[in-house]
Amino acid sequence: MTTRTVRLDSEAEKALEQIRAATGVSISEALKRGLKALNAEIKSRPEEGAWGIYSGLDLGAGGYAVAPSDAGRDAIRDAIARRSRR
Repeated sequence: MTTRTVRLDSEAEKALEQIRAATGVSISEALKRGLKALNAEIKSRPEEGAWGIYSGLDLGAGGYAVAPSDAGRDAIRDAIARRSRR
């Protein structure tokens, strides 16, 4: 068994006291139950696939593209021309 030191802000401390008053369990038991509940919640979540991650990026209309894909060749040519003019 490991001993841990935990710092709680006033809101968490108040919640812990309310839990202890309502259930009568020790601080240690209340924290253990909270950890187990969070672990169960994490395990029950479906894994997020590639589309979920991609859709969360919010790249906006067209993402980082400077031109539509069918005009890619012209866009590259223009970008090279702009760079060589510097």
